[in-house]
Amino acid sequence: MKKLFILAAAASLLATMANAQTTTVETTTGAAGATIRIEPEYRTKIKSYVTEHKIRPVETRERIVVGATVPTDVELAPVPSDWGPSVTKYRYVYSNDRVMLVDPSTRTVVHEID
Repeated sequence: MKKLFILAAAASLLATMANAQTTTVETTTGAAGATIRIEPEYRTKIKSYVTEHKIRPVETRERIVVGATVPTDVELAPVPSDWGPSVTKYRYVYSNDRVMLVDPSTRTVVHEID
């Protein structure tokens, strides 16, 4: 019984390690089933952009989260082309130390980049 437990624990550990090594692309399903893939190098560019350009955070009464609609008085900024091809069709808003990708046609937040 003890050997079986040790074998099961070892198998679980190996599976976890193998999974951690193969994860290179983040895929998030946001509002309305939108799937957004952002390569790690683009995530770094996005975070650097906010810092380098000293983007001021947007303040709203309600917290801006994935699935929420951004109020009409909040200006949506165009996504720079160097953020990657998968996100250029969106706009963004910077709030609570996070970049939120927004579908400009519905003003719905579809992805959060922390």
